[in-house]
Amino acid sequence: MISRELIAASTEPLILSTLQRGENYGYAIMEKVRAFSTGKIEWTEGMLYPVLHRLERRGLVKSRWETMESGRKRRYYFLTAKGREALVERRREWLAVHETLNEAWGA
Repeated sequence: MISRELIAASTEPLILSTLQRGENYGYAIMEKVRAFSTGKIEWTEGMLYPVLHRLERRGLVKSRWETMESGRKRRYYFLTAKGREALVERRREWLAVHETLNEAWGA
């Protein structure tokens, strides 16, 4: 199992990366991350939605409501230009950490 601290630190870049592939709603984002991690990372709604709302307040994502055929409303999130820039920066940061750990481990 991956530590909570590492999961928390990776949440923002994982959300931004997932939304880079196209707009999506919360539950689908959680499912994509679970699939990307082959089940090693599983989020709860209580963890995901506060991060999505924080990203929206910071202007990195926007959202829109869509009414489904069933009449149920679903909120879709998508990246903004600022979010795409933030994703480039988060990727650079994670790669630097990854390279540093590989060097420290002697890989």
